[in-house]
Amino acid sequence: MTLADVLLHVFAVVGALTLTGSVAIVGRPQLYTAAADTRRRVRSVLPYFVLLAGVLLVNKVARQVGPDISWIIGWNITGAIFALEGGFVAWVQSFATPPLTAYFSAVYVYGYVFLLVFPLVAYFALPDRRPLRHLILTLAINYSIGLLFYVLFIAYGPRNLMPEMVNSLLYTSWPQSRLLTSQVNTNTNVFPSLHTSLSVSVAVLAHRTRAALPRWFPVAAVLALSVDLSTMYLGIHWLTDVVAGIALGVGSVLLAGRLDERIQASGLGLALERRVGRLLRR
Repeated sequence: MTLADVLLHVFAVVGALTLTGSVAIVGRPQLYTAAADTRRRVRSVLPYFVLLAGVLLVNKVARQVGPDISWIIGWNITGAIFALEGGFVAWVQSFATPPLTAYFSAVYVYGYVFLLVFPLVAYFALPDRRPLRHLILTLAINYSIGLLFYVLFIAYGPRNLMPEMVNSLLYTSWPQSRLLTSQVNTNTNVFPSLHTSLSVSVAVLAHRTRAALPRWFPVAAVLALSVDLSTMYLGIHWLTDVVAGIALGVGSVLLAGRLDERIQASGLGLALERRVGRLLRR
């Protein structure tokens, strides 16, 4: 199986989940209304998507040279993390069973991607543009701060530091997943856990929008908790990475809300929307 095959499989599964979730959680009336108002809604959030795309592009490029810079800086915190928590992850894995491994492997890959993709669709369908703006800014902040930490610190995961105690359960249960994870991760960039920070951010935003999407919050909360646990159960992250990820996830939501308020209050948001509108009419 090639990387393209793995990506196609993930896209197919997440696409099916997103379609099902859109109908069950958002509802057809709101989806139809959003589809009829697509042009105006795109115009209002396109600058935010451009910002996120720029952050992801920088992230992609920086991850190629980041490990080299990390070794130049030389802040290896792996030993400090191990001294702090010892064999906690090994203890978590002592409860491993084939059904649990299958569940957490699926959650780590499919559930995580669904958590990032579905709210983009769901919030686009809402008449209020703020949740979508906050989500996009939150994602951008998570990736930006996460990249900074990955460059500054060297941190090996438990499966790399103590393979005799911690197993790489994801690769054992689904070897092809290595083709996918190798594109976005290196062995030295486990602190903090972006899987945790992003999933927690989505859950916090789901709680904030529970009045508009009451069915989404319980789904997001269960998935976010499962993703957080999966990072340790699969031997990928330390408890320290997860705790730092939770802090980053919550902090990113708070910072995104304040940043969006300033953008809108300054008139920059409206100016960008009008500029995009003129470009789209050409």
